[in-house]
Amino acid sequence: MATYKSDDVLLLAPAESVFAKLSNLENLRSLLEKVPADQIPADKMEMFNSITITPDAITVPGGPVGALTFRVKEKTSPSLIRLEGEGSPVPLSLSMKITPDSEATSKAQVVIDIEIPAMLKPMVGGHIQKMADQFGQVLKAIPFA
Repeated sequence: MATYKSDDVLLLAPAESVFAKLSNLENLRSLLEKVPADQIPADKMEMFNSITITPDAITVPGGPVGALTFRVKEKTSPSLIRLEGEGSPVPLSLSMKITPDSEATSKAQVVIDIEIPAMLKPMVGGHIQKMADQFGQVLKAIPFA
């Protein structure tokens, strides 16, 4: 299993607020609705509009490989939310680790664990690391208040 971690990102909300918002995935729906249409490439618009969200899962169309569902598998308030991939060609999980920083702030780190063959790791590892880093940056943009 290969592990890719984002840098810690500072969030302007207490850990409890961050956990409350992220532990119910339906809270992400409002964020998707606010993405300006001109920020989504025309060839990705149909895929973007096909994302489905429930309180415990988010499903993203995956093109030729099929849909990929991330389902909440573990929640430890206020420090951990772990999503596990369903329908992926390889076992994978995405965790959000949340740590208090002060009364009004917290830090978060995104961790992606994926089982990839050693010979593919050099080819895809950089892309997966970039995805972990980008997800960490997305967390900074979420209004937790």
